[in-house]
Amino acid sequence: MVKKLLGTALTLLLVGAVVFAEGSQDKGAPKAGTKTVAGTGSTPGWKLNKDTPITFDWYINFSWFARQWGDSAVSKYITQKTGVNVRFIVPAGNEAEKMNSMIAGNTLPDLITIGWWEGQVPMMIDAGLVLPLDVLAQQYDPYFFKVANPQKLGWYRQPDGHVYGYPNASYTPQDYEKLKGKLTSNQTFLVRKDIYEAIGKPDMTTPEGFLNALRAAKAKFPTVGGQPLIPIGFQEFTDVGNASLEGYIQNFLAIPYEKDGKIYDRSTDPDYIRWLKMFRKANEEGLLVTDIFVDKRSQIEEKAAQGRYFALLYQNWDMQAAQMALYNRDPNMVYIAVDGPKNSRKDPHTLGGQGISGWTITLISKNCKDPARAIQFLTYLISEEGQFDTYFGIPDVTYTMKNGVPQLLPEIEKLDQTDKNAQETKYGVQYTYWMLMDNPWADQWGAKYSPALAQPQLWTRPYVRSFAAYDNLQLTPGSDEALIAEEIARRWGRDLPRLLRAKTDAEFDQIWNELQKFKQDKGIAKVQAVQTEKMKINKQKLGIK
Repeated sequence: MVKKLLGTALTLLLVGAVVFAEGSQDKGAPKAGTKTVAGTGSTPGWKLNKDTPITFDWYINFSWFARQWGDSAVSKYITQKTGVNVRFIVPAGNEAEKMNSMIAGNTLPDLITIGWWEGQVPMMIDAGLVLPLDVLAQQYDPYFFKVANPQKLGWYRQPDGHVYGYPNASYTPQDYEKLKGKLTSNQTFLVRKDIYEAIGKPDMTTPEGFLNALRAAKAKFPTVGGQPLIPIGFQEFTDVGNASLEGYIQNFLAIPYEKDGKIYDRSTDPDYIRWLKMFRKANEEGLLVTDIFVDKRSQIEEKAAQGRYFALLYQNWDMQAAQMALYNRDPNMVYIAVDGPKNSRKDPHTLGGQGISGWTITLISKNCKDPARAIQFLTYLISEEGQFDTYFGIPDVTYTMKNGVPQLLPEIEKLDQTDKNAQETKYGVQYTYWMLMDNPWADQWGAKYSPALAQPQLWTRPYVRSFAAYDNLQLTPGSDEALIAEEIARRWGRDLPRLLRAKTDAEFDQIWNELQKFKQDKGIAKVQAVQTEKMKINKQKLGIK
């Protein structure tokens, strides 16, 4: 399936000419009247302005983000140290609609953190609605270039020569070499330990074995805590599909991203179709319950914490609170990672690790009340000092140094194992504020996992792969190819539930064949051709032949 690209709202198409015409000519110039002192190559600017309070409005493009600045010890400590307070803004509903509305109205707040893949990223850059970080740094904080990774800057450098966003959770090829065998993937196939063992630890790597395991789990455990068992769960369904039933399962099936040097439509792979048909059969037998088609993330994680699912194809990172709740109730109730769907050749899984694109990027809006302070705050957060503060917290309050190694205090570390929510809201350590987290930096200290969380993380290590060459394949907003991709994505979002709910394989085939014809008629080949060229550029940047 073509990588998800969020569409441009109609209002944006109507006002696009106006917005794009407003692109700043003197890129990076802060608003008149600012008294911010510029940093130097030897002194970061935030240290020269820490006695002047400022509050930034920071938009986080994830409706599930629920943390506040100023509640935790770490956020108070950072504000005291830098003079910067933060007011988080989070969309109440659909993220794309909120972003499109702010872009159309030219009301972007001071800072924006958004997934690097979102279609609004190139839209904001092309419209001149965000400021180039490199220009801001040259003018107001040259120290930025001492702490920013040059490879990451090069990766995000735009055709105009400027860099507008800086990533979190980004791993360079050198990081992969240095941390080989220690990296983990967020992509896991999870089963509830006690139920899995009670039905004989079945092999779930084949469609037949998978289906039989779901049947056995439902037969032996029809209810959990007085509620019906949910045999299999996924991420939430959206108007453009379901990530669990796209990239996740395709990686478990080791389906390649390219063939013969060209981007491959992974959704057409015979092994993938075979597994989708198994899920159709599971639905026919009542093993795909209605909840999985309608539940949002908060409901999914609430049910996971109750142990309602037998199995989940889900992101392990977001299972932490649920895992600890189950572990504290009964260690045998936790979810463990096991071998999941495999292709017909039984190839090992190829699970996505973080690439150089990372997870999100943070940008500074043209509307920023003080761009100079903003770039200085980013410099601080990216720096080793900022990483220490956002990961380990406050010296002698949340961590101490032992033989040159930072260690969380026992009571803080215990919360990591017993009450992650309390650890984040009261203390704010371990990247509660993850917007500019540098995971390779944290990895150098060695990951410590609580007993509730360790197994799924460690299980992924042999299967981690970097797919960085296939990142940043976004299509130019408003281009023919982007519009084609958006139409195909929406059609897929409509047809995926229909495929799973088809009454027969023949009905499945009819829906599937109509979908493929739609894709071909719309021009998926044009999309793949453009993405292939972008892939080649990525490989050049990464030094891959």
